[in-house]
Amino acid sequence: MDVKEESILGDAVYTHWYYLSKLKAIQGLLADIFFKRILDVGAGSGIFSKLLLIDAGSAARCVDTAYVDDERRELYQGKEIVFVKTINSVDEDVVLMIDVIEHVENDREFLKYYVDRMPVGGHVLISVPAFNLLWSGHDVFLEHKRRYSLGELESLVKNAGLHVVKGRYFFGLLFPIVAAIRIFSRWRGRTNKNQAKSDLTKASNIVNSLLIMIHQVEAKTLFLINRGAGLSAFCLAKKVS
Repeated sequence: MDVKEESILGDAVYTHWYYLSKLKAIQGLLADIFFKRILDVGAGSGIFSKLLLIDAGSAARCVDTAYVDDERRELYQGKEIVFVKTINSVDEDVVLMIDVIEHVENDREFLKYYVDRMPVGGHVLISVPAFNLLWSGHDVFLEHKRRYSLGELESLVKNAGLHVVKGRYFFGLLFPIVAAIRIFSRWRGRTNKNQAKSDLTKASNIVNSLLIMIHQVEAKTLFLINRGAGLSAFCLAKKVS
């Protein structure tokens, strides 16, 4: 997760609809994969590793250049998580890159660094913000370099030496609403898509619960076949050679 979003939400990140809904998408894509250890790249607080470890896996390693210490360890639900600033090798079964590669100048080089170091048979799960059409001040605030179509993400994955297993869009139910709002606001001159401004807020308990419920349903239905549109694009890939 982005450390800027973490600073906005604080501990509420563990109950926020956006992160719990995204977790459901991650769990759905990893449902058929047995894994013991997770490498969480650009992990921030490590929220996704922590929540995955509740039901699966035995340990996680989180890497993020924003960390203060070179190495720190903690237990979460009785399982060890190591936080490091850099790595030289990858021996974990699953590599997570959740909303990470859109932040780097050379996304292929960044991804290939980890692919070259991971074992054959390992999986990489990537999520990115979808469609340049949706570019807004929120992207500027988070220092994004780009947004991706699913096709662009899958091409990147293949060029980095991975085999695409599954590609899907998520938050598909919100897509037409958000797209309409952003296009209309720009047309009316009410917003400047190049002015940094976060869209992330703490929702009321009722709204938060409703959005969690809606996206739990989406994760079990539309997400299974959605290659059309969404706010986020996901790709599960495997290193086969």
